[in-house]
Amino acid sequence: MARSGLAGAVRVARWADAALRPGRRGATPDGGGTLSDATAERAAADLHLTAEQVRADWDTARLAGLVEVHGDSARPGWRLRAWDRDDSAVLRGWVALFDAWSLAHPAPDELAPAAVAEVVEAMPQVLSLLQLSAGPVPVSQLLDLLEQRVTELRTERCEIPYGPHSVPAPPAPATPDTPLGPLLDWALDALAVVGALTCSDGQATLTPLGSWAVWVKLEQICVAAQSPAGNIEQPAEDMLRGCARLRPNAARAEYRAWLAARPVGSAVTELLDAARGEDALLRGLAFEALRVVGGPAEADVRAAAEEPSLRPYALLWLAEHEGVDPEDVHAVLTREESTWLWVDTAAAVADHGEAQLLVRHLESATQPTVPALLNEVRAVGHPRTVQVLVALAAAHPDPALAKAVRRAAFQVHKGGA
Repeated sequence: MARSGLAGAVRVARWADAALRPGRRGATPDGGGTLSDATAERAAADLHLTAEQVRADWDTARLAGLVEVHGDSARPGWRLRAWDRDDSAVLRGWVALFDAWSLAHPAPDELAPAAVAEVVEAMPQVLSLLQLSAGPVPVSQLLDLLEQRVTELRTERCEIPYGPHSVPAPPAPATPDTPLGPLLDWALDALAVVGALTCSDGQATLTPLGSWAVWVKLEQICVAAQSPAGNIEQPAEDMLRGCARLRPNAARAEYRAWLAARPVGSAVTELLDAARGEDALLRGLAFEALRVVGGPAEADVRAAAEEPSLRPYALLWLAEHEGVDPEDVHAVLTREESTWLWVDTAAAVADHGEAQLLVRHLESATQPTVPALLNEVRAVGHPRTVQVLVALAAAHPDPALAKAVRRAAFQVHKGGA
């Protein structure tokens, strides 16, 4: 159902990807990402559509994340790339369109913008009633609920004016100064346009896809409310630190709760920013959280693979995401990248773990001997190499090996080969 609802948007997005190469520049100079007249006419001729249909499908593609607008240019989004192989990309695209229902079918100009904003804010409760009813609901009943919710919102926003004898202003009534009937009609029409519900005979009914979307939203609220470690409102770095001592399953639950409480794009950006810091432990945890994000993080992780400090983590993430067998996933790294990752992980253990864990980490190196490992560690250029080697020498029970490790640390410190 989601595929069929977005079929027109996919068609136009793929046309733009193929026809507007190499720069894929099909947007007007206004920076809004709307198609120029010439491009719309060209697409209409190629696709046997009207220019108006092309523009409507293009707008849908933008709202569904099938295309991403950057200034005056547009490029394919990850959902378009994954469309044929990943059902979750299709569903996420439709949910993005569902979330943008008020943009997909804008309110008529004669409706007051302030009243429109109130109705948009109140509609989740209306949709929840439709979802719980699991069948047709009279529009008159929805209107009663909408009026109650708008009144509540106005009461919640009521502020005490500043002054020594201030008293709260009474809440503005939902009617008759702002009739909500036309606003509800617009909202239901807009939700019908995106495929979330149907209206007939004075009743509204969620489609199966609309019911699923509302259920997903309710589940996200519940997940967010059940943050096991209470880090849901923290920035990414603090949240990751709070998860450092949790068991893997508990940490993943915390990641899910944290992600459910914010837009996926900004969450991915926060996690990658945390990974760029000096704390190697946070780097590893950030990519564990990005594994919970899944496909929506792919484009950003792929870009992060160009950064030396993030490259090994990003390459492993991408290999896992693309279905590489877990036993073979480390084969995507070069020997140098594997060594860099070994040092980075050792830095995390040295900073946050116990000495015995650092000794055990020595056994995870891919090099067959300690001298071979030390040679490659010295050459890899990790900024924490000296500290890692010093910590390892202090922790290792074998005096001869500890001496060799200390010598390697000294040589790196002095810039020797």
